[in-house]
Amino acid sequence: MLDGKRIVVVMPAYRAGRTLEATVRDLPGIVDDIVLVDDASDDDTVAIARSLGLTVLLHPRNRGYGANQKTCYREALDRRAEVVVMVHPDYQYDPRLVTAMAGMVTSGVYDLVLGSRILGGGALAGGMPWWKYAANRMLTFAQNLLLGAKMSEYHSGYRAYSRELLETLPWKDNSDDFVFDNELLAQAIVGGHRVGEISVPARYFAEASSIGFARSLRYGIGVLGVSVDGALARSGLHVPKRFRGLRARRAAP
Repeated sequence: MLDGKRIVVVMPAYRAGRTLEATVRDLPGIVDDIVLVDDASDDDTVAIARSLGLTVLLHPRNRGYGANQKTCYREALDRRAEVVVMVHPDYQYDPRLVTAMAGMVTSGVYDLVLGSRILGGGALAGGMPWWKYAANRMLTFAQNLLLGAKMSEYHSGYRAYSRELLETLPWKDNSDDFVFDNELLAQAIVGGHRVGEISVPARYFAEASSIGFARSLRYGIGVLGVSVDGALARSGLHVPKRFRGLRARRAAP
């Protein structure tokens, strides 16, 4: 627990057998529960997760990164999470920062916290491919213009959410693919929720999961579509489906 609130870490996993133990080892003691959802891995991810005492849920077939997260969040909310932190089990992001990210939520200051690889300038130093860095910068610039925000990046998979946020946003209808993350973040921004960032180092190495150029291109096109929809929703001229039903954040008492 942290500040009297129950902290649940969720791990959307696919072929994470080589890095899972190191990731779990570095999680801080404030974590109350760890939920791993395996998306039909063909390695020893599930066996290792069970040996570590994690709560393990299985997808009998590969359903995609977004679908995996949906299962993660449903289970975390069912397990009475008050703060949910998504930690990739590939050890790309430093798990020790869970305390700092969760604290930004438990403080009541933020509803969503993004671990930014760009703040602090550590992305390229950590091994991010130059073409991914360039795409990140261009997409972030376009998204900030379209969504009226000032984020340092939109594409990190290291995130902390308040329970209220996850109960408010319509993420259950989002994509089952990689653009899910971006939809959820855009929904939070357009919905007027409080979004914060913290600098996190990132490690790029052979075992860390990463999508190739073709899927990255498809993701980039999807991200721009999300942002255009967000701009339309902000204008009030037309509210695309993924931005319908957004409820404004409740004011603090």
